[in-house]
Amino acid sequence: MDTFCSEEIGKLAQALLKVQRQLQPALKDADNPFTKSRYATLNSVMDSCRQALLDNGIWLCQYPVPVESGCLGLVTKLTHAESGQWQASLAVVPLPRADPQGVGISMTYIRRYALSAMLGIVTEEDTDGEFPKNRQNGAIRTKRAANAPQIKKDASDIKTPTDKISGASNRTSEGLAKLPKLDGVSFKIVEAQDGRECILATGNTAAQKNALSAAGFHWNAQRKIWWKYADAS
Repeated sequence: MDTFCSEEIGKLAQALLKVQRQLQPALKDADNPFTKSRYATLNSVMDSCRQALLDNGIWLCQYPVPVESGCLGLVTKLTHAESGQWQASLAVVPLPRADPQGVGISMTYIRRYALSAMLGIVTEEDTDGEFPKNRQNGAIRTKRAANAPQIKKDASDIKTPTDKISGASNRTSEGLAKLPKLDGVSFKIVEAQDGRECILATGNTAAQKNALSAAGFHWNAQRKIWWKYADAS
């Protein structure tokens, strides 16, 4: 891959600014039994950005490309449908084993990281759920577009709602105390992939959507949940 963007990207950049304003938090929704930690799956990462991309006319395409033996190459491309301007990245990851299952594991793993890097979704690397350690093959090598965020390590567990509440900061506790008392609705705290605490509203939220919106909650159409950052005013 000789170039990573079209000659002009002004309209694409304007659209991506709007996308980043609309990004949802990527919640850690799966367990890694090897590291006893939580991580955000590909579904969670896609849920955090899919609607924002569609709303702003951005076509997302990810496809494998031939690279050196024993590795998988993946191109992630963002195209502005109206102008045709585009930006792309090429990521290369070693295969844990040379069979269809190994390719499938690597494909899911690398799609999450490449998309997160392109859009600025905070994600974490190395010891997460799908990709088994392979000391002989080494680490991921990623050619990112300019200014793409550096990948960080996935080392923190998501806590249960009870654990999170008991260990939360005074600010978070005060925020919970200020939440409205809504019939049929309960609140719980989870950790987003960016490390911030989120409050989720569960239960009969359909009947209380106006009250939830007034309290600063946002509707996530993909997950069908109401959420807000715990430290939001």
